Amino acid sequence: MRPENEKKNRFTNVFTYDHSRVILTTSEDQPGTDYINANYIDGYNHPKKFIAAQGPLPTTANDFWRMVWEQDTATVVMVTNLVERNLPKCAQYWPNKDSVDYGNIWVTQKETTTLVDYVIRRFNLQKDEGPVRTVTQFHFTSWPDFGVPQSPLGMMKFIRRVKTSNPPGRGPIVVHCSAGVGRTGTFIAIEAMEEMLAAEGRVDVHGFIGQMRHNRHSMVQTVDQYVFIYRALLEQHLYGDTEVEVANIHRHMHKLKAPSADPNEMGYEAEFKKLTRIPIDQNNIKTANKQDNKSKNREVSIVPYDSSRVFLPTITGVNGSDYINASFIDGYRQKDGFIATQGPLLNTVEDFWRMIWHWKSYSIVMLTELEENGREKCSKYWPDDSQQYGNIRVELKETEESEGYTLRTFQVSNKEEQESPRREISHFQFHDWSTTGVPQNASRVLDLIGQVQKQQIKSGNRPITVHCSNGAGRTGAFIALNTVLERVKSEGICDLFQTVKSMRYSRPHMVQTAEQYLFCYKAVMEYLDSFDDYANFR
Repeated sequence: MRPENEKKNRFTNVFTYDHSRVILTTSEDQPGTDYINANYIDGYNHPKKFIAAQGPLPTTANDFWRMVWEQDTATVVMVTNLVERNLPKCAQYWPNKDSVDYGNIWVTQKETTTLVDYVIRRFNLQKDEGPVRTVTQFHFTSWPDFGVPQSPLGMMKFIRRVKTSNPPGRGPIVVHCSAGVGRTGTFIAIEAMEEMLAAEGRVDVHGFIGQMRHNRHSMVQTVDQYVFIYRALLEQHLYGDTEVEVANIHRHMHKLKAPSADPNEMGYEAEFKKLTRIPIDQNNIKTANKQDNKSKNREVSIVPYDSSRVFLPTITGVNGSDYINASFIDGYRQKDGFIATQGPLLNTVEDFWRMIWHWKSYSIVMLTELEENGREKCSKYWPDDSQQYGNIRVELKETEESEGYTLRTFQVSNKEEQESPRREISHFQFHDWSTTGVPQNASRVLDLIGQVQKQQIKSGNRPITVHCSNGAGRTGAFIALNTVLERVKSEGICDLFQTVKSMRYSRPHMVQTAEQYLFCYKAVMEYLDSFDDYANFR
């Protein structure tokens, strides 16, 4: 509360208790500069495991790095964005490139990895030309402007990554949001209570938050954050840690193919059954069930959730013109990296092309034939030469047959947007996946994934549109496999269960059968088996 320190506080009502504050060293020529808005917080059976801090101000960035250096911190956790709802939440206290001097500590950004829910930045720190230290910042970007994330899955994956990356023997983990109490407290509480759950089989959220508040006031600020902690811990209790390191994948596969606790059920069937227990959120499918939209759904039970549905531009005077049976699904690195949709019906072909144009999708993956077992599975939504679909003109430029799939190249234009150039869209129709069952081997699917990724690099990583007949079974398996493989390549970790679970929060029934689920595992195995040594495959 001292006058010289007041200006170092972001908020007048978020201050630090003296008994637990982080004290910076001061030099003789700079007396009274030992203050920073940060407190030590104990973890589970681990004194001073964390430092809870406010998001640095432009004037306190130097103090922040001084604290990181003096505390020998190796890991900084940031659970806010720099700006939210047009309000500054935190100053950018790190350099984008080159080295920047923060009060005689030189900080150099060495590497940035952007993932769907968070960004990892690695920095080198050096003081007075002494030895260099590495500090890793984990920046969670998927916390909405208000409230809490819709599902705890992204945060839990984030917490696991932070824990496994923090080197033993280094100083406290610095955690900050804007004020350093709400989201910061939520992060620390989940981490500590996960540890308690593992050690004791019980949790004491209320008691732990009380303990945190003894060291920094207002830790965990809202009822929503309090409930979110319980949701995350329930998730952990019900499903546990489902990550498998690639070195252990053969052992895990052996377990999946052996009987589970129920002798009539294989391991993979038991794992898949846990996914099917996730209830359909009926309150979240209101748009799909509107009278104007019912005829646009191929199957009544496979419709998009309102929270992740793909919106179309509204046509004046046409009710429901913003609706199509399609959902955004996150990829490994990219939010909304995929559009999962049903095979167009005769009355939705025009909507399909409006969607492709509006969301700038340059790759379409079709995992069905037009007709299977004597039944229509998808309307033919492309011409043999050239055709107008509403305002969109589609022209077939080239057809190329490859092993397992047909590649069509379309030129697409929009008569309402004369200024927009024609777009070239690649259409991959895969022929080796019947409506019942799965492909005999995964190599052709893996090849297709590789070809689509090459095309994406050329066209600029816009959403990939994927459809089968209903947009959930084969579509779900194809998207899940894409996402799982990206993580396998990047981290050496396979987590099919959480990937599919997360997808099911965006669209019901994604990956419909236990057989499709097992096929994804087999495809990962086949991919890894193409390398002699798993340890060196990346």
